[in-house]
Amino acid sequence: MNDTLGMAGAAAALGIGLLIGLERERHKGSGDSRACAGLRTFAITALLGYVAMQVGGAVLLGIMAFCVALLVTVAYWRSLRDDPGVTSEVALFTVLVLGALCGSAPELAIAIGVVIAGLLTYREKLHHFANSQLTEAEMRDGLVLLIVALVVLPLAPDRFIGPYAAINLRTICTLSVLLMAVGALGHVAVSTLGTRYGYAISAIASGFASSTVTIAAMGHLASEEPDNIKTLAAAAILSNLATVIQVGLILGAVDTALLNQMWGPLVCGVAATALYGLCLMFLKPATAARQPIKVGGAFNLKLALVVTLAMTGITLASAVMLHFFGEVGLMLTASLTGFADAHSSTASIAALAKSGQLPLSALAGPALIAVSSNSVSKCLVAWVSGGRRFAAYVIPGQVGLTLAMWAGTLLH
Repeated sequence: MNDTLGMAGAAAALGIGLLIGLERERHKGSGDSRACAGLRTFAITALLGYVAMQVGGAVLLGIMAFCVALLVTVAYWRSLRDDPGVTSEVALFTVLVLGALCGSAPELAIAIGVVIAGLLTYREKLHHFANSQLTEAEMRDGLVLLIVALVVLPLAPDRFIGPYAAINLRTICTLSVLLMAVGALGHVAVSTLGTRYGYAISAIASGFASSTVTIAAMGHLASEEPDNIKTLAAAAILSNLATVIQVGLILGAVDTALLNQMWGPLVCGVAATALYGLCLMFLKPATAARQPIKVGGAFNLKLALVVTLAMTGITLASAVMLHFFGEVGLMLTASLTGFADAHSSTASIAALAKSGQLPLSALAGPALIAVSSNSVSKCLVAWVSGGRRFAAYVIPGQVGLTLAMWAGTLLH
């Protein structure tokens, strides 16, 4: 058994060295200006790391790493005049370490090796993306998202504090990261797909930022392009897919156990929305779209903070109503706040359920009331922005979505 594991580790180390070495060999060049390492060097270095770790442990591996460092330093100074980069040198060190890792965690070493090979292979495309396609605003938004997700979120305490024990800092940070990440994904989708797939894809992507704003934008376009009114109405309805998906993501972010109480309404809502939207699209094929519907940049930080604060305030208000008036007060709060935003109400209800103030079995009612009141506000927005004809297509879809989600509670 140990011999089998040893052969498997050696094979994994050799495979990693050959994979990365093959990529480096293709970019090694020729003549006096060729790079210091190629296919054979990387393969031997990977095996050297594996053998050193198996024979002498960390001490021998450290000695071998020092020797490789000397060789790499000499090679780097020789090629400094022609190529000041250190990609091949760093990759050679990494291969040595990955070869050593193959003795204890070959799966992890192989995964890292594949990722490194991919990064080396798509070097030019990554450089072009970083220098030509990535804007300063997108870079800033990406850094903000990473800081909040990787620094702030892990430090946030996961306990309920404040009056009526309604505020959980970990939940607040998680929802903030979720809002920013979803907005960023929508931005990437619109930037990548462009107008090729028309209004529908753009509406779904921008619906993750705000489905209500997307419906208003589609209604405005419908007033300017009456020939495309069915296509635009279909796109407006399909933007609700983002709403339903976000409700599911919010519930899962607060506590995955909450999804067990809402999977029926969520699945039925997605199915009804997709069916009605696709029917409208097939009734009248889409024409070429002008521009994708955009709501902000990579994500709207101000919008994420405002929504998060609104979620916190609604959670506190819902806790107060629940304390003094019971579940009736909670449903009244959900009805009123749902007109503005279904996600905030859903997040507050989910937070109350996680804290134990609201039974899990009573989660669906207030959440669906919030979604229903939000559908009413979307119908009004469709009427005001696109007129009676546009609203005539949108309202049945919103009603169907709402009824389908209520019907989904029968599946539990």
